[in-house]
Amino acid sequence: MTGTIARATTGGVLAVAGVYGLQGLGYAVIVTALPAFQERTGLDATGIAVILLGVCVTAALGSLAADVIARRASSRHGVIVGLSLQAAGLVATAFSPGTAALAASVLLYGLGLGLIDASSNMQGVLVQRGRGTPLLGRFFATLTTGSIVGALGMAGILTAGAPAFAALVAAAVLQVVFVVAFSRLLSRQRAARSAEWSGPRRPRLDGRAITVVGLVILAAYTVDSAVSSWSSVHLLAIGAAGALAPVGLAAYQGGVLAARLATDAVVRRLGRGRLLAAGLLLGVVGAIVVAAVPSPVVSIAAFAVSGLAVGALVPIAFGLAGAIDPARSDEVIARVNLFNYAGAVLGAVGVGVLTDVTGSGLAFLLPALLLVAAVPAWRRTAA
Repeated sequence: MTGTIARATTGGVLAVAGVYGLQGLGYAVIVTALPAFQERTGLDATGIAVILLGVCVTAALGSLAADVIARRASSRHGVIVGLSLQAAGLVATAFSPGTAALAASVLLYGLGLGLIDASSNMQGVLVQRGRGTPLLGRFFATLTTGSIVGALGMAGILTAGAPAFAALVAAAVLQVVFVVAFSRLLSRQRAARSAEWSGPRRPRLDGRAITVVGLVILAAYTVDSAVSSWSSVHLLAIGAAGALAPVGLAAYQGGVLAARLATDAVVRRLGRGRLLAAGLLLGVVGAIVVAAVPSPVVSIAAFAVSGLAVGALVPIAFGLAGAIDPARSDEVIARVNLFNYAGAVLGAVGVGVLTDVTGSGLAFLLPALLLVAAVPAWRRTAA
């Protein structure tokens, strides 16, 4: 069945939320295990950065694979394959004996991450359409909550004196349990009608619309990656005490979570166009304040404002992607999702390079410029 979107059940909604939560939890666990990886393998910061760059590449490949799986079967199958690969990657990473094995294990995890990243958004769009009400904001709030739970779980395990690999194995077990017990609740809808549109007569997707919406994803994830990677470095550079430096990221994540919890209600009240405009404006303001005001307290507040922007922009953008061609929303989302990884690289690597050249403050103007470049998406939405 491809022409009509089935009514989403409550169990289906909760299952999709669970996929988002597991994605956030798994990623938080693996990145907070980086110090343990360094200690075990002797890798320096550059070596870890190269592996993380490889994760972005394999995740992009996973996103493309999600498109193929969704068209030939359904995004539910993409979720199952993605969670299975993530679980295998987490376990392999936990027990990898050396640098080469560690890199291969983390790259395997990245492939699963890309599959889940795209497939969960495909599922989210289908369920949102099936319920007839905005849900993506709360789904992404669940992802953020999963990240917080994963980070706190790792902290608790280390505080108890247990090795970091225990958290990786626990996260893998949760993913397998979901596949076995709850994946049946996911939507089996095939939004991409490959059988009907195969061959040379298959209509082309609106590439301009995909690019415009993709720019929002690119800008939002550039902000996200920049703040995640460089907020602590920037705060230390402008005189913050060592204990205060991590607060910038905490304030940012708090802003992301607050925005995602409120996004669905605001969309119902004001519409996507107005909230998208507000998100772009807040993101630009936050980045400019970080660049212009070398005050730790002000910068922390600006990071929180940036979190509010990103928290709203990402679910809005995927909602817009799902509306470009509803009958082929899986295919559209897989393509739009690729901008995510480009933004992650620009935020981590681009801002890092600019920090060496211009200083950490001015480097945050790069996300601001990309947010301005995403204004055409607001104009398209408001039209």
